[in-house]
Amino acid sequence: MKAKILVVDDVDLNREILNEILSDDYEVLEASNGEEALEIINREEDNLAGVLLDLQMPVMNGFEVLESMKRKGMLKRIPIIIITAEGSIENERHCYDYGVMEFIRKPFDGILVKLRVGNVVALNVYKNHLEDKVAEQTDELQVQNRRLKEQAEKLASSNQRIIEILGNVVESRNLESGQHVQRVKKYTEILARTMMENYPEYTISQEYIDVIVAASALHDVGKVAIPDSILLKPGKLTKEEFDIMKTHTTEGCKLIQNIEDVWSEEYERACYEICRHHHERFDGRGYPDGLGGDEIPLAAQIVSIADVYDALVHERVYKDAYSSGEAFRMIISGECGVFSPKLLECFIDARYQLEEVND
Repeated sequence: MKAKILVVDDVDLNREILNEILSDDYEVLEASNGEEALEIINREEDNLAGVLLDLQMPVMNGFEVLESMKRKGMLKRIPIIIITAEGSIENERHCYDYGVMEFIRKPFDGILVKLRVGNVVALNVYKNHLEDKVAEQTDELQVQNRRLKEQAEKLASSNQRIIEILGNVVESRNLESGQHVQRVKKYTEILARTMMENYPEYTISQEYIDVIVAASALHDVGKVAIPDSILLKPGKLTKEEFDIMKTHTTEGCKLIQNIEDVWSEEYERACYEICRHHHERFDGRGYPDGLGGDEIPLAAQIVSIADVYDALVHERVYKDAYSSGEAFRMIISGECGVFSPKLLECFIDARYQLEEVND
């Protein structure tokens, strides 16, 4: 099937000449003015290999046609060749501003017309093909980049750098709230410091607080292994889906255990404990191991309540945000699971500091 070329000229003889020159290679469509031309262009937009356009015409001139095509974004795909007897440099520059690709002067030279039209059509086909390939490769790169963000392929040697890299993976994966990890770190620091002040028997040091605050960034790192259809589902999960979601605790631990010989035992242990046990509950009704009471590592207990509080006071794909007061009431009343009585006392004492994080 021949490619279609539209010839737009108000002089019948000119259209006949161009038709004769081009008809061996193209299916030639004709219009005697700009208005007719736009009707054909609108109808044949996806099929036109090019438009040969006169500038001086009745009803609607060539510049008006160009302006209309520009508004509709057609000039990016359909190449325009100007056919004119008018040799004004100003008009020529004006045409090139629109993106016109070639000029053919009247009277016509058949050989030059065929060559120039052929070159323009071939160049445009190549350009469109190239743009399609670039778009395709860009899409592929974006897919690869998303996958890379969901994995921790390279880890730096320092403890803080490892956690920072993995923390960035978590934030890019969790589309609900890019700042969730940072807020949990702040809540963790406030609660841990309150625990240190209120309960010296836990022998919490500032160094330990620094470790668990950093490690809290990895509490949800295992979500990189959860399918988008479950992780981003805008509604209640089924039992089967929730069982898969719960595996983010153990999947995160696998990732942490695969990082060998690059961070201290203290950081590795804190990251592991928080990742695995931040969904355990004080009454033993949490997951994945059903630990209860002080069987649950202190770091995991602190991050657990910080994580729940942030989930309540911020919008998620499956729920609206609760007010700080309502979230506070729900946690204290046990609606969100049972927490350590001592930790709840610290939560009460630190209430206004926690609320300031959300302001």
